[in-house]
Amino acid sequence: MSNLLTDNPIALQALMNETLFSIDFAVEDSVTSSGFEQATTNSLKAPSEQVPSAQAPEEFIYQGSPEKGILFILRYPDFDYFSPGAEDAFEKSLSAIQLTTADVAVVNLANSHNPNDFKRIMQFFKPTRITLLGVEPASLVLPHIAHNSYMKGKVATVFNTYSFEEMFVDLEKKKAFWLEFKKFMTNE
Repeated sequence: MSNLLTDNPIALQALMNETLFSIDFAVEDSVTSSGFEQATTNSLKAPSEQVPSAQAPEEFIYQGSPEKGILFILRYPDFDYFSPGAEDAFEKSLSAIQLTTADVAVVNLANSHNPNDFKRIMQFFKPTRITLLGVEPASLVLPHIAHNSYMKGKVATVFNTYSFEEMFVDLEKKKAFWLEFKKFMTNE
């Protein structure tokens, strides 16, 4: 079995679940692959000495676009973004208000790469409308916001609602969500 060798930060993130640091570490084995030598030499330098990569990874992993200032924050540990049923419901909800998944940004805080820091979320996405789908405001150090209601801030308005899975099992939650969501998304 051969060793897997890479210096690609995205590949390393997918393969490793811990952050590793190395200081004054030297490779003593003779290396025959020049590609590996280059990667090893670069990766063993102090952070200030490292050659910058062509493109640093984004601070957040998300889908869609933050350009329209509409952000959906969720926490689905078992999926990249939504369960299949929730994704379908999400797309239909957006379609009903003349939006697509390309018009909005969706960030899953269950992804270990994404910071659970509201200030950093605001700085990165620069949203004007934020929908918390099953994410408790307190987990982002926000004041209490009742379900299916919103709070207007200086820059953005935050709408707090249930996850789609919660709405699937309770028709009243789904109705309450839809009535408030339409108002929230159509009012400027």
